Amino acid sequence: MKKIASFTVVALLGLFLSTQLFAQEVKPFNVYTDKNSSDNHFAPSGWMGDFGDLRLDDQNTDNPYSGGTAIKITYSGKRSQNQGWAGIFWQNPPNNWGSKKGGFDLTGLNKLTFMAKGENGAEAISKIKVGGIKGQYADTAEVEIGPIELTSEWQEYSVNLVDEDLSYISGGFAFVVNADLNPDGAVIYLDDIKFVNDPTLKAEAKSSEKLPFYVYSDSSSIGNHFIPSGWMGDFGDIKLKINCEENPYLGKTCVKINYSAEATQGARWAGMFWQNPPNNWGDIDGGYDLSNATALTFWARGEKGGERIEEFKVGGIMGRYSDSDTAMIGPVVLTNEWKQYSIDLKGKDMSYIMGGFAWATNMDVNPEGAVFYIDEIVFE
Repeated sequence: MKKIASFTVVALLGLFLSTQLFAQEVKPFNVYTDKNSSDNHFAPSGWMGDFGDLRLDDQNTDNPYSGGTAIKITYSGKRSQNQGWAGIFWQNPPNNWGSKKGGFDLTGLNKLTFMAKGENGAEAISKIKVGGIKGQYADTAEVEIGPIELTSEWQEYSVNLVDEDLSYISGGFAFVVNADLNPDGAVIYLDDIKFVNDPTLKAEAKSSEKLPFYVYSDSSSIGNHFIPSGWMGDFGDIKLKINCEENPYLGKTCVKINYSAEATQGARWAGMFWQNPPNNWGDIDGGYDLSNATALTFWARGEKGGERIEEFKVGGIMGRYSDSDTAMIGPVVLTNEWKQYSIDLKGKDMSYIMGGFAWATNMDVNPEGAVFYIDEIVFE
């Protein structure tokens, strides 16, 4: 019995050591080390959103984290293409949005790490992403983190990829910034972007978001979630200003909405959805688990008083990835003083919400249009 027991221990120890040795021998797969390094993979070719707001210097020599060069990204925040956000995808082959075969098999790697800093500190990256390219040759995974508030010193950040299918990845790395979080633009540095194997890393436990969970507090708050991108109906009748400083309820800014009631698209109504990610009508997996929330509260006022909003709404977006439920209030007649409103979420399934907040009105109840303000939109 002792010999059998000893053999079992030795066998198990050998298996453990061989497993550890295999984990240690998995080499990093680099996206970027130094400019022109033969070990780099993927190209920064997929420019998105307000691409005219971006300048890329991938051979910057101003204090790289390691080696001779780093990536310097300058973002103006001028909304050159009227999107309010911008980003770059590192792709293989270059300019591949899923129409070309070019993905790498990254099986055996379970984490993406990168170094980043801001020029001054407090610069915000909206999201960092691995995979997610669609099309004929689609990536087998899509994982993102963010927002990230940078410091002026190099820090390491990572994306947990445990249990993700990395057998085909053509979009190796992407970053997104937006004008709301960077109203004066931003200068961001990146270095040492690579996929690695971390044998100690465990899959992130999925849990509901902590409350309070803001849709909007101030325009430049990194705690904001969802983007006012889903313009509906007579979208040409809407003017939106998310950094309005005209008597906000709290903080420095509020949201100002000007509805002209001109029926620009002939719909005779207009509205707007705050979505995650931007312009997501159910075709992208972007829902938050807000199961702990019992209400969404917000403050609103009209410019004159008497402005009528037909509904304020949470959820309700349908599609491949549908919101798990919907709730609303309305019609609401605003006064010219700030007043708090609440959408009751008790008994609602808030486990998957990508349409965080919406409003809608029409020209029948606002024949001369309406100007109204919203502030402090938050799940509680």
